[in-house]
Amino acid sequence: MDYDVIIIGSGPGGIYAAYELYKLRPDLRVGVFEAGNTLDRRRCPIDGRRIKTCIHCKSCSIMSGFGGAGAFSDGKYNITNDFGGNLYEYIGKEKATRLMEYVDQINLSHGGAGTKLYSTADTTLKKTCLQHKLQLLDASVRHLGTDINHVVLENLYAELKDRVDFFFLTPVERLEVLEGAYRVHTKRGAYTCTTCIVSVGRSGSKWMEEVCRDIGIPTKSNRVDIGVRVELPAELFSHLTDELYESKIVYRTKKFEDRVRTFCMNPHGIVVSENTNGIVTVNGHSYEDPARQTEYTNFALLVSKHFSEPFKDSNGYGESIARLSNMLGGGVIVQRFGDLIRGRRSTHERIAEGFVTPTLKAEPGDLSLVLPKRILDGIIEMIYALDEIALGTANDDTLLYGVEVKFYNMQVQLNANLETMYKGLYIIGDGSGVTHSLSHASASGVFVARDIVAEG
Repeated sequence: MDYDVIIIGSGPGGIYAAYELYKLRPDLRVGVFEAGNTLDRRRCPIDGRRIKTCIHCKSCSIMSGFGGAGAFSDGKYNITNDFGGNLYEYIGKEKATRLMEYVDQINLSHGGAGTKLYSTADTTLKKTCLQHKLQLLDASVRHLGTDINHVVLENLYAELKDRVDFFFLTPVERLEVLEGAYRVHTKRGAYTCTTCIVSVGRSGSKWMEEVCRDIGIPTKSNRVDIGVRVELPAELFSHLTDELYESKIVYRTKKFEDRVRTFCMNPHGIVVSENTNGIVTVNGHSYEDPARQTEYTNFALLVSKHFSEPFKDSNGYGESIARLSNMLGGGVIVQRFGDLIRGRRSTHERIAEGFVTPTLKAEPGDLSLVLPKRILDGIIEMIYALDEIALGTANDDTLLYGVEVKFYNMQVQLNANLETMYKGLYIIGDGSGVTHSLSHASASGVFVARDIVAEG
């Protein structure tokens, strides 16, 4: 065998699996294959001047490379089983929590020391939310910030690079099952291993589907989250973000009884675009360094949709909506909430006259021409509900960027060790459909590394 263990993907799951393998068994030969670039070479060409919109790079530096899609996130590690994935269904809630706490300690020892751990424990805001038909989910949140998250990843790579073989810009084209072993095929050649960990994240969803189909691993459809990113003055949410930083709030709509939730809250942050499988969607970042902070807070409002019969392609549904947004706006569309309610598109002039200056250069438009009525109705209801606990959320000048879509990989059939029907083939992180967050994905990497060492 070329390697004892091959890891496909160097996102959070792959990184922490490699780290734990090196710590427990430094004698193991480990190879990591990554479709994207090294962290220091990950650069999005959009500069707002020469290049203003996505040019569809062969490998998206925002989504792929060392650190995965989370490398340029705002570095929020939510220590909770209430959201972020279903890892606890496989390994138990107590073990899942311990693993997330262990990952937190690794982050602190690699540059994250001094960052704050927020908690919903004993907050009075939970009662305030319930009084207005909103539910605040429980969590402890470590906020690294995009800048400190970058430092942590740099330090992890510096520790691993001489102990693990990294193959960057080397996407795995095919995974072959051998007798008691595995072979990965790349343009550089083929490599064999006795144990394989697949950790390709959300950006590898289509590749993961092909692999499961080719080697006969059962899967089932997962959900897709569709919505918008809200941007408003930071002062309006300061009573929430100062105490909790990340507020995971759920609302059940009156009209359809759909669940709408806040996601990825970025106090004093910026709105950014990202490319997933050639589709431009919207996201948000924030920084720990005060010098890089803005006067605005942004967060997503998402509605979950899960299809079963006869239509099963939840991600395909989300992609079609995102493509429509790209077609109408050339990328991301931005609209004032007041314009949306009045049934008119936003213009550059109307946005310039408002009190909120967009932190992302996006095309003013009309989101009602993109989002299905049921989803848009739910988002509007949620904005008015949030206005009850954060007065000003429903102001005319609140900005809505669309569309934001969270694609979840189909759920791969795995045993309690996150292992497939093939002995020694593990699928972890967001690519498995089991996790949906930095903390859960990282914990899954540590878990399988320990399992591999225990199998010995």
